[in-house]
Amino acid sequence: MPDSPAGASSATRPPRLVALDAFRGITVAAMLLVNDPGSWGHMFHPLEHAAWNGWTPTDLIFPFFLFIVGITTQLSMDARRAHGVSDAVLVRQILRRSALIAGIGLLISWFPFFTWDSIAGVADPSLLQRIADRPLHVRIPGILQRIGVVYCAVALIALRTPIRTQIAIAGGILLSYWAVLTLIPVPGAGVPGRVVFDYPASTLAAWVDRELLDWSAFGWGNHIWAETRTWDPEGPLSTIPAVATAILGLITGQWLAGRRPLADRVAGMLAVGAIVAMVGCIWGWVFPINKNLWTSSFVLLTGGLAAMALGVCVWLIDGLGIRRWATPFVVFGVNPLIAFAGSEAAARLIYSVVTVPTAAGRAPLASAVYRSLYLPWLEPRVASLAFAISFVLVWLGVLTLLYRRRIFLKV
Repeated sequence: MPDSPAGASSATRPPRLVALDAFRGITVAAMLLVNDPGSWGHMFHPLEHAAWNGWTPTDLIFPFFLFIVGITTQLSMDARRAHGVSDAVLVRQILRRSALIAGIGLLISWFPFFTWDSIAGVADPSLLQRIADRPLHVRIPGILQRIGVVYCAVALIALRTPIRTQIAIAGGILLSYWAVLTLIPVPGAGVPGRVVFDYPASTLAAWVDRELLDWSAFGWGNHIWAETRTWDPEGPLSTIPAVATAILGLITGQWLAGRRPLADRVAGMLAVGAIVAMVGCIWGWVFPINKNLWTSSFVLLTGGLAAMALGVCVWLIDGLGIRRWATPFVVFGVNPLIAFAGSEAAARLIYSVVTVPTAAGRAPLASAVYRSLYLPWLEPRVASLAFAISFVLVWLGVLTLLYRRRIFLKV
């Protein structure tokens, strides 16, 4: 938060909002919970993504985080300018930080830097063959990669534009994306996108993914999401409306940094958030709410819900002072990069790379633990959830240790 000018009264000075760290921590902890079940085949429906159109609570996690990226970008920009940092220095910092975030995401996708399972056409691959094969299968898009790109775009927008221009940019992105995805004929299909919208591999976004990320024809591998190989949920085209999600956070950050009483700021977030979410639902009647495509209706729905959820957190934590419940989430929220990158690397190891002997043969470590420690005494879905909760608690322990030693990873 920017410092108050000399002479400002404590009554008008906006306090530091602990709720921002708590809300970010909630999204990070929730991301670990849904990404690390004991069994992907046994999950409660709210902990799964919607198959295509529609949404579940899980589909709110990533847009909520990008919304927070927008808010913290605005507050950080204000603070740095208040300390006399020039725009030229800020631009260099923005480019450096976005490159580091995206680069860490690519390293996590590449990890453990060798192919751990079989290689097509090679009966007994050597370590060098495994190392050489791995880059051919690295997924280029990803969560951190999208965060890096979105942060860069929204930070430059915050640096150069006033709030009215930011609203216009967000509106222009959402309307343009709707037109592009529904009205432009999809190459190879010969029909407007709205006709093939319900077929994931046939959308214009999927076509762009394949054109930019599938290099198999050149012998350089397919770098799209391994679950489909034909489209990517964090693909290039759908990253553009994700910028609008962060712009909504940018606008909210300016509202939060205002001098109005906290109750007025919270009321504004709740009221405007409800309206924006309602508009998203209405738009969803003609442009379906879809997380994988990050449709314009999805942006408005999730942005409105994020504003309302954050408003509740701000009122409880910073308004009423009810903070004890939020402490574990603050621990996650002040070290989100370590929490996400570390947990993703750990998940890659225990779900894929590290195997152990079992009665049915060798199995991934996560599967063996789930089947031996949780499944014998719990119903499969409950056992799967218990494993995921245990994973979150392990990382809470790691992050608590770092928190108490004041170790925070900043880029």
